[in-house]
Amino acid sequence: MAGQEKKKPVWAKSLVAATPPAGQPLAGSEFMADGWRVFKIMAEFVNGFETMSRIGPAVSVFGSTRSRESDPEYRLAETMGRLLAESGLAVITGGGPGVMAAANKGAQSVGGESIGFNIKLPNQQNSNPYIDPDKLVTFQYFFVRKVMFLKYSQAFIVLPGGFGTLDEFTEAINLIETRKSQKFPVIMMDSEYWGELYRWIRKRTLEEKGFISESDMDFIYLEDDPAKVVEIIQGYYPEGYSINF
Repeated sequence: MAGQEKKKPVWAKSLVAATPPAGQPLAGSEFMADGWRVFKIMAEFVNGFETMSRIGPAVSVFGSTRSRESDPEYRLAETMGRLLAESGLAVITGGGPGVMAAANKGAQSVGGESIGFNIKLPNQQNSNPYIDPDKLVTFQYFFVRKVMFLKYSQAFIVLPGGFGTLDEFTEAINLIETRKSQKFPVIMMDSEYWGELYRWIRKRTLEEKGFISESDMDFIYLEDDPAKVVEIIQGYYPEGYSINF
């Protein structure tokens, strides 16, 4: 009707509700304008860069937070962390429990560098006790944390895990495929767990559909033996390690 105020859609009301009242300060409140949020993002990058600038070649290990010490993937991660450290590689994890704790534990047990990129989550993920005190970095933003993993890792080791593990795996192979990151080995450990996914990628997306190229598979490995994983990583860098991007 003429003169009747038009109702705002629900999403518009949500945006209005997220805007602080006039005159209310942004700092220290639950409201943060996008411009101010940039500084918080920059601070996370700076903190991560400063911590990692003192670290040599490193490998990121991913896997489920729900794995228990009695689970085979926990024991595999602990062995993997130890062998990586013994070969002179620092071990980076997401800083949480489960597989991440196991990999950090293995690295620390032989005096290797044990690094954790923790993330603030609604369920308050706590960092595991096997991270070197000066090498724990906690992030608010997932994308900043992902940049750190990709920038400072000479390889990704992907152990059994859920959506978070799949996210890190697919992001890495996508960035390598699109040449937004240098190539580095992405190693799927535990063929019983990952074998069907690996074969599906090769059979369906490569051979049947042609959605990827053969070269998009030459940096993805399926391996069960921790010692061979170390050999794959070392053999990938005959002229020495370098920053990925």
